[in-house]
Amino acid sequence: MKKALVTGGHGGIGSAITRALVSSGYRVIVCYIPGDELQALKWFRKNNYSETQVFLLPLDVTDTGGCEKTLCELLDQEKHIDVLVNNAGITRDTTFKRMSPAQWHEVINVNLNGIYNVTRPLFPGMCERGNARIINISSVNGLKGQFGQVNYSAAKAGMIGFTKALAAEGAKAGVTVNAVAPGYTGTPMVEMMKPEALQAITAGIPMQRLATPDEVAAAVAFLASDAAAYITGETLSVNGGLYMH
Repeated sequence: MKKALVTGGHGGIGSAITRALVSSGYRVIVCYIPGDELQALKWFRKNNYSETQVFLLPLDVTDTGGCEKTLCELLDQEKHIDVLVNNAGITRDTTFKRMSPAQWHEVINVNLNGIYNVTRPLFPGMCERGNARIINISSVNGLKGQFGQVNYSAAKAGMIGFTKALAAEGAKAGVTVNAVAPGYTGTPMVEMMKPEALQAITAGIPMQRLATPDEVAAAVAFLASDAAAYITGETLSVNGGLYMH
């Protein structure tokens, strides 16, 4: 059985990615923040997953040593990971003039340093085995920037550079590395925004609506599939035309 690991796998987009990969026949290791076990278990039961389909793993993506230890132990248990989806992310939005060091470092540590911490222990084994996929969830705001998101935009842009450079290293071994850059997506968090704010957002999107989490997950499932074996170093935008080069 092919196996996938998804960080932030029980959030809005993460849940859809997990569902898509399970539907594609993967056993999915879903990482959650240590201390959130009850919430993760509630999610697991709500979705009626079996332990064969989904395995819950506590993992602090900001802890370099902890990731090394936990993921090496995971490899001893699971033997291999075929697909890695770096999806964990946070926001700490404010204008740059008001941005505290903590707001900067928290976002960089989770969104950018986290993909190093998680990918580094898994990459050698993926190269040795071959035919593996790494998919990084970036953002439209990593491509175009966004007022009040200097920290987030910097991290998500850095993720795209990481994707291209690692793709060059993994290519000969048959490891593809790509990014998906969603636009505004109808997750529970976004849908809780004030109606006037949501209306202003959708008015600026050519398709006049938010993405659904399943549409983002479909892009991930495609890049994880055999049909995408010759695609690497690319960023697939799922944003309804919000940002066109």
